[in-house]
Order: sequence, then structure tokens, then C-alpha cells
Amino acid sequence: MQEQTVTKEKAHRFRCPGCGADLQFAPEGGCLTCPYCGRQERIEPPAGAVEERSYEQYLRLHADRMGTLAEGALEVACQTCGATVTFTPPMVAGECDFCGSPLVAQPRSADPVLAPEGVLPFKVTRDASTAAVRDWLSSLWFAPNSLKRLAAHEGLGGVYIPFWTYDAYTSSRYAGERGEYYYTTETYTERDAQGRDVTKTRQVRHTRWHPASGTVERWFDDIVIPATKSLPPARLTALEPWDLGELTGYEPAYLSGYKAQRYQVGLAEGFELAKRAAAPAIESDVRGDIGGDEQRVTHIATNYSAVTFKHLLLPVYVGAYRFGDKVYQVVVNGRTGEVQGERPYSFWKIFFLVLFAVAALLVVALVFGRR
Repeated sequence: MQEQTVTKEKAHRFRCPGCGADLQFAPEGGCLTCPYCGRQERIEPPAGAVEERSYEQYLRLHADRMGTLAEGALEVACQTCGATVTFTPPMVAGECDFCGSPLVAQPRSADPVLAPEGVLPFKVTRDASTAAVRDWLSSLWFAPNSLKRLAAHEGLGGVYIPFWTYDAYTSSRYAGERGEYYYTTETYTERDAQGRDVTKTRQVRHTRWHPASGTVERWFDDIVIPATKSLPPARLTALEPWDLGELTGYEPAYLSGYKAQRYQVGLAEGFELAKRAAAPAIESDVRGDIGGDEQRVTHIATNYSAVTFKHLLLPVYVGAYRFGDKVYQVVVNGRTGEVQGERPYSFWKIFFLVLFAVAALLVVALVFGRR
């Protein structure tokens, strides 16, 4: 393929040097690809590693890197679920990927956001993600037939979801108690098979408690926190691990043909969530430091220092469908193809299974009752 210069217009419409059509990012090749003539153009990501930014410095100078995800980007909010997505022309808003409702609001210029440090480009194609969802659907018991519509090609939309990652050094002072087991011999009486009283002994475990206190330290690297409120955090966490070692510097070309969402969880709010995510590991360190056979932890005070963060866009295919009065979501990791989702149960399938089981029991009872 000959090296060509991709033309960037003001609205970040990447034009094909061959036929002039709009290029779109293709996960299978990692290039901008023309959907008409097939021409491929390499994306040159920004040089250098993805930057870690000082958390405290950002809080002091919080507007130093505000901007839009791409020049000329448009933004539209779903009037049903409240999700906001960003896209660049010639792409149109269409349906909400998060709840499946039509996006009827008029798109407007995207609001300024803290510019992303890095992006993980889509690696799994839309066809491959659809196949992964189809396999997931086939593994579900008692699923309504309406779930099959998710297997349609247009049932999944590729969205870059915002995330924060935090690095931090923690020093935690604790107080508690260390429990150590000891045993005593107990005598008891029970009746044997002949009805006679028999005296026996057994070992009884007790716990002796001792006060304990100290300090544990730990370095946390890349605590990943979803910065969206349109998808349940637990479902996005279940998509992990993310191959963050493959992060590339943010380049709007990766968004061509896809949507993106601006963060709904602010940096400070995300750090509080990161502290909660770190708490179980810190408590585990405390219990290990206390030692003994059991531990009681009464107090932990943690100091966080050398805190840095990254604002990332990670690739997720999102599908939404309605069943009854509820919206169900399915998400696919755009790097690994991992599928996570919620599902309804078919009342009628369960009803007929129970009916069949009852009928089978009645038949068995009649057959054996005549003998």
C-alpha cells in the first residue's frame, strides 16, 4: 500500500485519498478503511507513552486540558435513559445504544471535557461481537425468544466508554485484635446403641484475643473506574481485564465510525470510588499483618500520596432491548470479545417445563400405582 496523507477537515472527517468517501476505523486492520473502495490508511498515534497526570495538580488547575473529543464533534442526549453520546459526521445519532430508544433530540456541539490521555482501539469486529453474543444467548436457559433480536447485526453499537485509572501509594494505620486458638478437654455423656450412658471426652476450641496495631503500605497501579452512569459498574468490571499495556495516545481517528461517551463521573468522584475499590486489598494486608488464627479489625486510617490518573476511552459494544417494561443490556469487551449481560426469564417456558414435570410424575405414579 502506498503511503498517503489522510485529509483531515475541520470536523475530523477523514477523507479517502482514492475516492473521497469518509474513512472509518476498522478493528481487523487497525487502520482507517474506505467502505467503498477498500483503501486503507495507517493511523499515526501521538508519539510517546500515555501520560500519567498529577491528581492534585489537576484539582488546582482543572481547566488546563479541556476540549472536545474531536473537532466538530456533535453530542446528543437520550431523553429516555439520559445517556449522552458523542459522534462525528457523517455518522448519525440513530438509536441509543444503552436503552434502544430512538434519539430524537437535536444534536449539538459537544461540551468541553478533560481530554483523554489514551485510547484502546477496537480490536474485535462488530461481526465477531455479534457472534459472541449469539453464543452467549445460546447458553441461556429459559430465555425468551425475543432475546434473539440481539443477535442481529445492527443490535450492537460500538461505543468508546470513558474510564479513569488511578495510581497511588497508601500508608494505612490500623487497630484491632489478634485471635489465637487454644484447646481444652471436655467430658460429656451420651447413650450408646444399647441405651447405656457412656462417658467420653472431646477437644473444645477457644480463642484468646490480644490487641494489635501497626501500619501497612501498598502501591496501587491502575485502579480502573468506569466514568459512565449509563452502564452498571459491576457489568463493566466483569469485562476486565483490559490490556492497558496496549494503550495508545489519544487520536480522534480511532473514533471514526464509532460513538463515544463523555465522562459522567468526575475525577474527584472517581477517586472516591477508587478508594472503595482499594479497601478490600488494604484490609487483607492488615489482617495478614495482624496474623494469628483470627483477626478483628476495628479501625483503618489510610493516607494516599503520589496520586496520578489517566482519562481513557475503552472499546465496548453495547446492546439494549426491551422485554415487558424493563430494559436489558448486554456489553462486549471490544478487545477480547468477553460478553456480560442481564437477561429475563420466559414465564411460559418455565410454566410448560413445570407442567411437563408434573405430568411426568403423574404418569409415573399411575404406572406404579397399578402394580
